[in-house]
Amino acid sequence: MTPFEIVKRTPKNNCRECGYPTCLAFSAAVAKSGEDFGKCPYLDTTGLNVLQPPQGVALEELSGQRDQVLIEHLKDKISTLEFSRIAAPLGASLRGDNNQALSFLFLAQEILLDKQGILLDGHPPDDPRDQILLYNYIHSQGGPDPALDWIGLETLPNSISKVRTLATYCENRLAELFAPLSAAAIMAACRALGGTPHPTPSATLGCIIPVLPKIPQYLVYWESEPDEGFPAKVKMLFDRQVLHFLDLESLIFSAERLADRLALELA
Repeated sequence: MTPFEIVKRTPKNNCRECGYPTCLAFSAAVAKSGEDFGKCPYLDTTGLNVLQPPQGVALEELSGQRDQVLIEHLKDKISTLEFSRIAAPLGASLRGDNNQALSFLFLAQEILLDKQGILLDGHPPDDPRDQILLYNYIHSQGGPDPALDWIGLETLPNSISKVRTLATYCENRLAELFAPLSAAAIMAACRALGGTPHPTPSATLGCIIPVLPKIPQYLVYWESEPDEGFPAKVKMLFDRQVLHFLDLESLIFSAERLADRLALELA
């Protein structure tokens, strides 16, 4: 079956519950790289057993194929955008011949993005998920400056199933990483990523880190209290307007990348 045959079986409302930005992107991944069609809770699955991943194909290979399909889909989506119009709402600068490229920072790394590809600190990204995140950010076309009205992930629509993912790949990792360190060492690592202190009552430290120009994330850390039986804890908070710029999957991955970068700074 083709992606267009599959998309007819979806609600075509781009609800993103499957983790893809559009119903068509999900359908393309199912048809071309064996994505699990069960990720769409609304799909009419009658007769779709033929689309199960072929036997003998490594899951890693399927994942890589799926990522590449989505990258090509997103590149096609941004190909019609006028970079001169969306640069300012994205917090980006125009670069290149005839201003056909965008430049901005991603966790203190320089991004140069045009309609053919992406350079991260002068090199193609090693992980296709970085490309997906960055193309999704560009595809949003930007919006107003962050309101700095902070909320937990659980407050965002359709996010309940994602809370554990955020804890596993970001919050719990950082709490374990921070536990033996001084607040000064942690803050120095945050500052290296462009972070600014933002103290909060009762917490050991708070810092706002600009993951992307319009995607600040507020990291709040409580050191352990062994006498009280409380382990170290990290809570990530997001600007209330964040879904204007990223879908939930990309948002969680951006927080995971923040954890990765802090781990590198503290190594």
